[in-house]
Amino acid sequence: MFPIRDDNPHFLTPFVTYALIAANVSSWVLLQGAGFSEPLARSICELGLIPGKLLGSVAPGASVEMGPYLCRIDGHGSWATALSHMFLHGSWLHLIGNLWFLWLFGGNVEDSMGHLRFALFYPLCGLAAALAQIFANPGAATPMVGASGAIGGVMGAYIVLYPRVHVHMLLWFGFYVTRAVVPAVFMLGYWFVLQLVGGAASVGHTGGGTAFWAHVGGFVAGAILVFPFRKRALIDRHPFHGWNPKRYF
Repeated sequence: MFPIRDDNPHFLTPFVTYALIAANVSSWVLLQGAGFSEPLARSICELGLIPGKLLGSVAPGASVEMGPYLCRIDGHGSWATALSHMFLHGSWLHLIGNLWFLWLFGGNVEDSMGHLRFALFYPLCGLAAALAQIFANPGAATPMVGASGAIGGVMGAYIVLYPRVHVHMLLWFGFYVTRAVVPAVFMLGYWFVLQLVGGAASVGHTGGGTAFWAHVGGFVAGAILVFPFRKRALIDRHPFHGWNPKRYF
């Protein structure tokens, strides 16, 4: 399943969502060489989140091969990477996929709390995602990058705020592609269950791969933090918020 749009109107211009998209694209071009092998590997090594390096659980002198670049795990890492990793990606597909989800769901979550609150909400979700991944795999030496943990927080907030909103999906069945319309609670709930299953399957693995527990941590953080961050006056003007059927049908 791949979401292509929702039926949720916008009331505020999502300036912070635009800025986050621009920051991710700028980092991809300026810091990561738009995917060229050496600047990409160097940026991931130096600015990505390495749990074992942060916690000192990886022996100094250890290294990880990243294409043509050797990422050395020397000394303790900087906790600033818990923030910087949110603006890095591993490929064009990784970048585009994450930013599509941010574009699709971020504006309506920003609508619910205003620009300044959303500007704080987003990195807090990203930090919660980072902590979840560190806790799940404290000895990992492979760098973690990507906005998906923070965007998971946006999706967690969305499912709380707008569970009944219709999301238009593309569905693939082999070579056959069709469209379907489902409530947001179904689409986002299905995504969350996939992350839990992937996270359970990854327990004990120390290599690279998808940071499933970061997705889970970000989603849960967003679903909780949306309560103190939301503004009732902003939510009430949305016709499709909450579970009240009269607001949707």
